[in-house]
Amino acid sequence: MPTRRVLLASPLLAALPAPLRAQVSSSAYAFAFDGLDGNPVRLADHAGRVLMVVNTASSCGFTPQYADLQALWTRYRERGLTIVGIPSDDFNQERGSAADIAAICQGVYGVSFPMASKHRVTGGEAHPFYRWVAAQRPADIPTWNFHKYVLGRSGQVVGAFPARVRPTDPRIVALIEAQLASA
Repeated sequence: MPTRRVLLASPLLAALPAPLRAQVSSSAYAFAFDGLDGNPVRLADHAGRVLMVVNTASSCGFTPQYADLQALWTRYRERGLTIVGIPSDDFNQERGSAADIAAICQGVYGVSFPMASKHRVTGGEAHPFYRWVAAQRPADIPTWNFHKYVLGRSGQVVGAFPARVRPTDPRIVALIEAQLASA
C-alpha cells in the first residue's frame, strides 16, 4: 500500500502545479489507496475537486446507500465532485474478495465511482488517510459502515456524516453544492 511518504516523493507530486503541490503535502491529497481493480486510487489525482470518502460494506443494512452515492456521483461529477468508496471489514460486514465486493457495488448498485480494495478504517492499523482524519477530527471517526467525509477543494475535511445520514440528505447536498460553488 502506498504510504504518504512514498506519494509525496513520487513523480505525481512533482507533476502538479506549484500551488497544488503545497496543498497536497498537508491535505488528503497526500494519500492513496489500493484500488478494487488493482490500480491505485490516488486522492492527488482529484486535487482541486470536492471529495466524498466513504467506508463501505457489502453486507450491511446501509449497503443500499451505494445507490445514493451513485446518484450523487452522476449528478455532480461533471461539476467537480469525486466519490471514493473504501470497503472495510472493521465492522465484520465486508468479508468477501475484491470480486465479491465488485459484484455488489458495481453489479447490484451500478457503482462507477472509484472504489478501493478493502482497508482498515479504525484503530492503530487504519489506513493512513483515516489516521490523518482521526488526528484532526477525533469526534468524527467511523463508528459503522458508510461514514462519510466531505473534503473541500483544498483537500481538508469540511464535513463528516455518520451512517444514518444518507448521502442524499439535504445537509450533505447543501455542503457539496457550497463546496462546488467555491473557487
